[in-house]
Amino acid sequence: MNTETTMRAALVTRYGAPDVIRIAEVPRPEPKPGELLVRVRATTVSSGDSRIRSFTVPRGFGIPMLIALGFRGPRQPVLGLEVAGVVAAVGAGVARFRVGDAVIAYPGASLRGHAEYVTIREHGNVIAKPDHLDFEQAAALCFGGLTALHFLVTLARVKEGERVLILGASGAVGLAAVQIARHRGAVVTGVCSAANTELVRDAGAEHAIDYAAEDFTRNGRTYDVVMDCIGATSYAQCRRSLAPGGRLLRVVASLAGQVAAPLQGRLSGHRVFASVSAGNVEDMRTLAELSRTGAYRPVIDSRYPLERIAGAHARVDSRRKRGSVVVTVG
Repeated sequence: MNTETTMRAALVTRYGAPDVIRIAEVPRPEPKPGELLVRVRATTVSSGDSRIRSFTVPRGFGIPMLIALGFRGPRQPVLGLEVAGVVAAVGAGVARFRVGDAVIAYPGASLRGHAEYVTIREHGNVIAKPDHLDFEQAAALCFGGLTALHFLVTLARVKEGERVLILGASGAVGLAAVQIARHRGAVVTGVCSAANTELVRDAGAEHAIDYAAEDFTRNGRTYDVVMDCIGATSYAQCRRSLAPGGRLLRVVASLAGQVAAPLQGRLSGHRVFASVSAGNVEDMRTLAELSRTGAYRPVIDSRYPLERIAGAHARVDSRRKRGSVVVTVG
């Protein structure tokens, strides 16, 4: 293949363990009118990428996700929800960005980030990369941060002085949630392993609970908001831990849990939210500004070159990562 018209990409053509991933030369995309072509400098392997590759989906979502993603393997074989890079070319009519601009792009559900190049609409989920973030930090800005903003701000409307408990507080979503809840003036408790309690406190949690030593549903404390980032609880399990008017935020929930969420807790004055965070450009700008002021910083667990992206997936699969797993490209 002509190297000027091709690029390297990590391909997942069938579901399975990290060793199903292969690096291959594929056609390089060309920007259509209104699109940017971004030369990727860094991306991440998120829990979302890991779930797609392994086809690990919440209970009840098997058939719908097979239809959405593909029956034998992902219909879109290049995964990757977030990237940071440099504009390499622009399509006709593009006015907001120029070749050479450093940007953060969030393809989200359209994926395609685990490659040397990706296209994105000029008016889509793309912003200028803040100068204070390097490309690796910038690549890790959005997945956890957008999820945290969606649940804590858009849905729960967390207020100053409220007590917020975050399950899975040491992952990319959890650490973003700790920082954003703290920025909004909440008193934050993070639930994580004993090895990660110091990290969670450093991120802004006033309290950290080792899940192996203490069950938050039995410690007698109540919280205004419980955010479950990892699918570790349900309304039935934690309702006694919710204060009057409390909200349970289920980032990961079964199909039955999502259907039941709007009805649960009403008699007790509680609210249960279980939805999907799609992300939007305004929230991306909010995250960039929060990072500029120091209120939010992406935490990087580890870095892998594109050639070793299978190792990055294995790290995510281990469920031991602390923050984001970054893949460097080029």
